[in-house]
Amino acid sequence: MPQSNTILLIDDENSLRQVVGRVLELEGYTVLMAANAQRGLELLRQHAEEVLVVLSDVKLPDGHGLSLLPRYKAVAPLAEVILMTAYGTIADGVQAMKSGAFDYLTKGDSDDQLVVVVERAADKARLQRRVAELEKQLAPQFTFDSMIGGSVPLAQAKALALRVSPTDSTVLLEGPTGSGKELFAQAIHAASPRRTKPFVAVNCSAFPKDLLESELLGYRKGAFTGALADKRGLMEEANGGTLFLDEIGELPLELQAKLLRVLETQSFTKIGDTKPISVNVRIVAATNRNLRQEADEGHFRPDLYYRLAVFTVAVPPLNARREDIEPLATYFLHFYAAKLRKRLRGLEPEALTQLQRHDWRGNVRELKNVLERAAILADTDTLTIDDLPTEFQYFTAEPAADEASDKTLRTLEKRQIRTVLQETGGNKMEAARQLGIGTKTLYRKIQEYGL
Repeated sequence: MPQSNTILLIDDENSLRQVVGRVLELEGYTVLMAANAQRGLELLRQHAEEVLVVLSDVKLPDGHGLSLLPRYKAVAPLAEVILMTAYGTIADGVQAMKSGAFDYLTKGDSDDQLVVVVERAADKARLQRRVAELEKQLAPQFTFDSMIGGSVPLAQAKALALRVSPTDSTVLLEGPTGSGKELFAQAIHAASPRRTKPFVAVNCSAFPKDLLESELLGYRKGAFTGALADKRGLMEEANGGTLFLDEIGELPLELQAKLLRVLETQSFTKIGDTKPISVNVRIVAATNRNLRQEADEGHFRPDLYYRLAVFTVAVPPLNARREDIEPLATYFLHFYAAKLRKRLRGLEPEALTQLQRHDWRGNVRELKNVLERAAILADTDTLTIDDLPTEFQYFTAEPAADEASDKTLRTLEKRQIRTVLQETGGNKMEAARQLGIGTKTLYRKIQEYGL
């Protein structure tokens, strides 16, 4: 892709536009010109992917540069903005820089100074574009289409989440730990109009109560001992985008009241401050608890629960969508094989059967961990049952119909050994103890019965 060298120059003085435009063209730039803010914004929308720098007069016939600055950045977030004025003051310059301007110039300064500042701004804009392109290439694609599995429960949850994604409605994701609630939250964000803005995730159970409030809301310098400088909270970092609150049931009651205010007013007050800050943020929350019951029992604010549960999506556990185990296991196996630089083609049927029969209390996260461990242990190009954890190796099929009706002592012994091995998770010493036989005898019986 050819490197862009486009500058947008907005100034109502025709002579200045011509002089500055000519200077920049001689430096190799393509210069787009506009005499007012409206035309400037039109050109910026048309050439948002090309414009590196917006060079704008502060006083335009239809707007003021400082108030126009957010509009320029909204149309072309990777472009840098330089403001120009005939009567510059230090206060205006400071305010411009705080508002996101790259620099603040006084008209009449030397052409050399103008060129140097524009070049620095253009270099920064080019770097930002390269970084954004690399992040786009390297970042995992958290979309509904990227979710692995074709089971009915997963398809129903995806369809429901997809319906609410284009809105700004608050979403509550319910489901057990490890079922993929954060993946759903990321997919909702990616399918929303906020997709180009930040997705900020915070686990409410990972912070002490006092620290969680300062992380979420931020604080002013001097608000408490150790507050040596102002701090932006995660609520502010997510402005314009999505804030994902995982394990929302762990949120302290006093902080629940502040979150309720954000949902109702889109504003909050930092610790140590008195002035509210306005934000435009969408809340997606997740819980593995029954929040309705928690609210009824007084452990969670009912008003916050009803505000969060505007739209609820139940994320199914893995044992409710067993047909997804094979594609998930295959995906994780290939992922870790590539990471470990191993050649693993797939799973032996017996190993896959054991995975499909497991209860998966840890859900997809547990399956992922099991496959990572198995990939490390695998010595051949196919994952075998011996590569799986011990509890999978002795969890065998239910007795066949002819075995179930067989009352011989041999069959009853085989069935009992199999049951005890399953109950002890393959712990042979404990199984031998429960069966009242020696460990060597148990090993011989395992081999004899093919267990």
